Amino acid sequence: MKRNWKKRGLKFAIFAMIGVAGFGLAVLQLWNTLMPSIFGLHTITFWQALGLLALSWILFGRLGMSRFRPAYASHWRHRMAERLEQMPPDQREKFRQGLKDRCGRSEGSTDQKV
Repeated sequence: MKRNWKKRGLKFAIFAMIGVAGFGLAVLQLWNTLMPSIFGLHTITFWQALGLLALSWILFGRLGMSRFRPAYASHWRHRMAERLEQMPPDQREKFRQGLKDRCGRSEGSTDQKV
């Protein structure tokens, strides 16, 4: 059983290194092809491309703050829907009218402000 685990771990590590190297080469080629001719920047090395790739993953990818936004928004929508369901119909309509007054449109409205 342990041998199978070690074999899987080794396969994962090899595929991860190949993937990182592939993305690094893609960044290197794209940078060196586009940036010097468009913006007059210098060419970069493979290690600089990996650093740039890591930085972009941290700022814009899964390691950044973007991973928290969808879950929070979904939770907020779910809680708001539960609260609206528990409101009496007249209070719910008053709440929606207040949103419409503040936001200019209500849910399901098809008219658009220009």
